[in-house]
Amino acid sequence: MTTDLRDLLRSEFRWTNPGPNSEYLVSDRSGWWREPRILDGLGPALADLFRSERPTVVVSPEVTGFLLGPLVARSLGVGFVEAYRAGARRPIAEPMIWAEVPADHRGDVQHLGIRDRLLAPDDRVLIVDDWASTGAQARGLRTLAGSRYVGTAVIYDECPPAVTAELTIRSLLSGSDLDP
Repeated sequence: MTTDLRDLLRSEFRWTNPGPNSEYLVSDRSGWWREPRILDGLGPALADLFRSERPTVVVSPEVTGFLLGPLVARSLGVGFVEAYRAGARRPIAEPMIWAEVPADHRGDVQHLGIRDRLLAPDDRVLIVDDWASTGAQARGLRTLAGSRYVGTAVIYDECPPAVTAELTIRSLLSGSDLDP
């Protein structure tokens, strides 16, 4: 990954204050999706984090994963599988496999599911997402992938080092790269 992409990611990111009674800032990643140079570089840069592991499929959670996953899959020359959140819409009318996602950064427990037929026994699954705070989604999706899991590629990783190591999370940005 070039320094230019890292610089662009930092320059197009904002921390915003949600209101006068708020005790925290909220991440605003919308600049990442608006900047064409970032969109052009994200797929190859995230793919390069795991290219040597030869993934055969990319799995990503909704919502921003549905944008990033196909960019990475295209760069790797592999397919893409969507991971849906339970209860977010009408049920999908075919067999799904589900995993409970441990409490996320807000303390919410979720369930993520993928179409059962889309993962083959010999697949090598790469999880792709924009942000890892606790590793909860990566952990849930790793459960679905089982022994096929090769790791998780994210734009920004703020997980504790032990979680990053446990889940084999690799990122383009981490630590103080996006400090407010």
